[in-house]
Amino acid sequence: MGEIHAESWKAAYVGFFDPAFFAEAVRNRRGKWHDVLANTQDTLLLAARAGRPLTFSYFGSSPTRPGWAELFGFYNHPDAWGTGSAGALMVASLHRLREDGFDGVHLWTLRDTPQSRRFYAKNGFTESGAVRGHDFGDGNPIQQVEYELALS
Repeated sequence: MGEIHAESWKAAYVGFFDPAFFAEAVRNRRGKWHDVLANTQDTLLLAARAGRPLTFSYFGSSPTRPGWAELFGFYNHPDAWGTGSAGALMVASLHRLREDGFDGVHLWTLRDTPQSRRFYAKNGFTESGAVRGHDFGDGNPIQQVEYELALS
């Protein structure tokens, strides 16, 4: 999962951060998942192709919307772009969220990442109209837009 997260960050987010901060952020994403998995109640789904993990989704109860889930992360390794891995995992993730009884799901994505925004729209999500500045740790908030999908 760390490899998927780091490589997708390298491909999609390089232009948003100072190079030194970005290198450390990528390193952190490569190594953080052992602790995340050991200390969470949330759900992580992983998709593999030919035995190689390529895509993951990470979700749980929304901290801001009772009865809804939040998709905290959805990452697809660049080697899997165009393979259908992400679409298949999104279908499985939404199925799981429905099974778990959530009324809907929301997520935040960077405003200036058209590829991810197209992906979420293609999978039925719509913009909620909410925007926020999110600081990834460098003191420079980046605008994110919220997407949502009712599940019932």
